[in-house]
Amino acid sequence: MKRLLFKTVLFALVTIFAIGYGVSKTYAASNTIKVGVVYSMTGPVASFGQSAWQGLQVAKEIMPTALGKKIDLILVDDQGDKVQAANAVNKLIYDNKVDVIIGPLISGNVMSATPIVEKAKIPLITPTGTNPLLTEGKNFISRACFIDPFQGKVAAIYAVKDLHAKTAALVIDSAQDYSVGLAKFFEENFKKLGGRIVAKTFIQTGESNFSAQIASLKPANPQIIYMPCYYQEIALFARQAREFGLKQPILAGDGAAEAALIKVGGAAVNGLTFTTGFAPEAIKTALGKKFEQAYQAKYHKLPDNFAALSADAYFMLVNAIDRAKSDNPIKINTALRATKNFQGVTGNITLVKGDAIKPAVIEKVENGKFVYVTTINP
Repeated sequence: MKRLLFKTVLFALVTIFAIGYGVSKTYAASNTIKVGVVYSMTGPVASFGQSAWQGLQVAKEIMPTALGKKIDLILVDDQGDKVQAANAVNKLIYDNKVDVIIGPLISGNVMSATPIVEKAKIPLITPTGTNPLLTEGKNFISRACFIDPFQGKVAAIYAVKDLHAKTAALVIDSAQDYSVGLAKFFEENFKKLGGRIVAKTFIQTGESNFSAQIASLKPANPQIIYMPCYYQEIALFARQAREFGLKQPILAGDGAAEAALIKVGGAAVNGLTFTTGFAPEAIKTALGKKFEQAYQAKYHKLPDNFAALSADAYFMLVNAIDRAKSDNPIKINTALRATKNFQGVTGNITLVKGDAIKPAVIEKVENGKFVYVTTINP
């Protein structure tokens, strides 16, 4: 009777501990580490997800284990949608019992996932979510990319010093937290440097006819157009703007850093300049060179920004697990957020409260190709 009572009490204590921990850790003794991946494989930014997934697969081939355990990637498509992103994170945590999550890729989708991972105490690292609010006051969110206050400042400096612009028009995607935030940081810094915003117009993700927005910009005659949107809308806008006689240079953010921009935009995006986190020509680290060679061998093309940052998120995670000497999510999170001087694919990375302090790259479209312009350090 005493033995039965002891077993009953012991089972109750274990159950209480598991519930208090947030997510049952019955899988911790396995020989695999479960990594959930939430990428936009379909939907309006599907090219981001497809590039990121390719980069992640190459990174896993380079580093297939952590703590001597096989890493198991479990991919769920968020379809570029905030609600689907939240559903995907819930599924990975409570059904698949993952130890950590990589993704989502776009800021709005990361925001929808944040309350879930914070409550469950499961670390999440976004490769490319740049909005500063993602990590503000959060304990389990980290990123492999720079943040928009830095990206907006770099774009404003480039606009004034290299494009010699004194006036600018803003084209903002009101449906995307990324676009709204980055436009704000560009505007603040552009004004500090003596520039003037002479017009603003708004679009929505999925829109394809921009004639009204273009007509509203023409009378203002800005020297440049700053459009911190995603590649599909930028490409379509550029084509229509050129057809309607707007010849001003277009400057964008890292949402333009995708080959589909050129495929859709054609000659209309020639001359377009954008800030981004990676260019193959800027690789300096041993890991970066190894990744580039492996990526080219597998896909017969150069990696882009999303492939490289996806790989960095993975490499940072493996490094954190090895430093934590544990697959316990809380210990992984502590080690991940303590990342310092990590020599990643995209350069030297240090995390401060989950935010990556790292360089930005300027690229330009010339003759249907992305051309490296310069690297700007923080």
